[in-house]
Amino acid sequence: MEKLKALKGFKDLLPGESERWDAVASLVRNTFHAFGFSPVRTPVLERTTLFTRSIGETTDIVEKEMYTFEDWDGKAVTLRPEGTASVVRAYLEHRLGLHPLPVKLYYQGPMFRHERPQAGRLRQFHQVGAEIIGEIDPKQDVELLSLLSHFFEQTGISGLTLEINSLGCPLCRPPYRKTLQDYFQVRLGTLCEDCGRRFNSNPLRILDCKKATCKTVTQEAPASADHLCPECETHFKAVQEGLNVLKLPYSLSKHLVRGLDYYTKTAFEMTTTQLGAQNAVAAGGRFDGLVEALGGPATPAIGFAMGMERIMQLLPESQHELPKLRLFMAPLGEVAGQHLFPVLYALRQQGICCEMGKPSAALKRQMKQADRLEAAFVLIAGEEEMAAEQVILRNMRTKAQLHLPLSNLVEGISAQIAP
Repeated sequence: MEKLKALKGFKDLLPGESERWDAVASLVRNTFHAFGFSPVRTPVLERTTLFTRSIGETTDIVEKEMYTFEDWDGKAVTLRPEGTASVVRAYLEHRLGLHPLPVKLYYQGPMFRHERPQAGRLRQFHQVGAEIIGEIDPKQDVELLSLLSHFFEQTGISGLTLEINSLGCPLCRPPYRKTLQDYFQVRLGTLCEDCGRRFNSNPLRILDCKKATCKTVTQEAPASADHLCPECETHFKAVQEGLNVLKLPYSLSKHLVRGLDYYTKTAFEMTTTQLGAQNAVAAGGRFDGLVEALGGPATPAIGFAMGMERIMQLLPESQHELPKLRLFMAPLGEVAGQHLFPVLYALRQQGICCEMGKPSAALKRQMKQADRLEAAFVLIAGEEEMAAEQVILRNMRTKAQLHLPLSNLVEGISAQIAP
């Protein structure tokens, strides 16, 4: 019989690792809430047209990476490859634009792309994202970037750089696109096959190619920030001034682009030198035309997404430590076991992490189990202790012991082992 294993590019999160993910998810919830964002959960399966209309039919995601198949009604459906399109679809479907603007939403969940699995990049991966919909003010750009910076400060991850650029708007983008094509026209022979296709369909994507030959060619390519219309130039300067006011460090990256067609004006990445070629931990930008592209009114918006797998790779070792077992109960005999079982439940109701051994097991065996579980305290209750109506509480670090009465055992334990 064939041995069943997880699909290539899909990963189980086992005990130990899952708790660390939960800790980061909790940090996301607390941090994003402090910045005024509300959670939204969207389905993992959407109509394919949602992504072809938003991401762009000539992007690598749509052309090569989406998990797309026919539903029972014959219509094409896709496992979501990113979160923003689904959030905007929900924003329109449920008329969230009727709420006071801007609407500030965040999400956490799995995404799916069929690409070559590698460290920090899987076929089922997880993203955290935030979107501000309904406001063009550059202060919203700064607010979102300040959220991103503050979140990473809270994680303890160091060595990160915030890189920013401006991609222009539908007014100044076409002339810049023509300037790029003129630059690459005489260098087509040195571009990779993918970038050769991008030359006509989306020349800005050539600037994002990670292949060495293309990176060499793009070093001297014209910069989008040098070809902005007055409005985009004013907006980009205001973003930089806002970051300076908050004393948030950043770097101007003249060839930073985003892989999705819906981005305009501000684009940014949070990068690291610790992940090799895939150096972006978070990325985003303005998508002022996306709401309209999906059937809504013209609505400005900005957002970002960050990869959970890459965050977990970068967390300092101190952040990987899991909460240890606080108390292990060692009942010696059925009488002690029956007495301690409701005590176990009562302590857990107080949020105290505790376990209990088998009443039939010898004390030596139960103590070994407490050591393996790294319990901070062990409670010992044998026949003698039950007869004396008191139990022994042992501090496993100092080896100090004291006796606690059975009459108010829950209160006595709580007072002694509270962190």
